[in-house]
Amino acid sequence: MRNHSWTGAAPIASLNRKTEGLKESWHLRWKPVCGSTELELARWLKSRGSAVNNPKAFFAGRQSHGKGQRGRIWDSPLGGVWLSAAIPCKNLDQSAGLFGLGFAVALANRLEESNIPARIKWPNDLLVDGKKLAGCLPRVIYRGQRPVLMCIGIGLNVCNPVPPEGTSLSEHFTLHRPSSLRWSLEVLMAIEKASCLLMRPEYLCKEGERLLWKKQIKKIDSEETWSIQGLDLSGQLRVCNGMREETWNRFS
Repeated sequence: MRNHSWTGAAPIASLNRKTEGLKESWHLRWKPVCGSTELELARWLKSRGSAVNNPKAFFAGRQSHGKGQRGRIWDSPLGGVWLSAAIPCKNLDQSAGLFGLGFAVALANRLEESNIPARIKWPNDLLVDGKKLAGCLPRVIYRGQRPVLMCIGIGLNVCNPVPPEGTSLSEHFTLHRPSSLRWSLEVLMAIEKASCLLMRPEYLCKEGERLLWKKQIKKIDSEETWSIQGLDLSGQLRVCNGMREETWNRFS
């Protein structure tokens, strides 16, 4: 099977049966091309009979209008992993920032096991050698005051062409060509692991701090350079500039 030619959700389910990688009973959908997996997932969740007790993931072979941070378009050609997923909340204390951090940590750990030194560019991206490999956009859906679903949109460059500031797994696997099918399953496993890591926020933030991409950062819309102190238990970035200390959320 060519790395970008698998079709439908069945190959992912089949691969999972062989590897027993997933613990949850996922409902999966796939399209060869769509505008945005985020929109497809939203329609699915709003459809009649769509239960919230099973995780769901919507995959696309490619997207024409994939969503990135701050409304940017995420280039999503054939050969990558493009999906949006929803997984039930396991407790009442969930934050989008911490869930996004959990996913980044889980996927970075798996990449490290494949000898790929991924680092987290807070809050959304995974970098390898300073170039973007993956990105995620997390959010929490509430029913009244109660969180019911954690949702996340994910893009992972596998064998697809990338811009100069990007990188793909195919550039880092020297002995074999990586499979977008296999890494689709790896992404689902990382989502499950992220859900579990939310139960251990101290460990999660410590591991997130280990994986941060650098020690200093410029504030948005400012030339000021701030020193990164670490992460708080909500996944927010703790920074300082001289005597000033601040905590930045995803939208600071």
